[in-house]
Amino acid sequence: MATADDMRRIALSLPGAFEKLAWGMPTFRAGQGGRVFASLDDDDQVMGVKCPKEERAELIAAEPDKFFLREGHDDAWAWIRVRLGALEDEEELRAILADSWRQAAPRRLLAQHPDLGRPAADE
Repeated sequence: MATADDMRRIALSLPGAFEKLAWGMPTFRAGQGGRVFASLDDDDQVMGVKCPKEERAELIAAEPDKFFLREGHDDAWAWIRVRLGALEDEEELRAILADSWRQAAPRRLLAQHPDLGRPAADE
């Protein structure tokens, strides 16, 4: 089971990542431009991450206890919510955060970290 502390530690370990309070919650941003790649809901039980809209329904259908949308908020955005307590282990948390970071990081930062800049062969 992942915790908010695990999420924060892993998110901030990604290249160019920093934390900034926005909308009353911690957000985690990539690169100098500060594009948001993750947020931590105020209950410390749920994180939001970038996710292509076309992939969300499949993730939610496959693991509804883990993934969900916050109705009326996430509908219009390429974003999904993840229940931290439902994650299998820290490796899964790291993979989800790295995938979201890849979607938000500027090209120059991706080029400087090619191992993080593209998904692993089995993703």
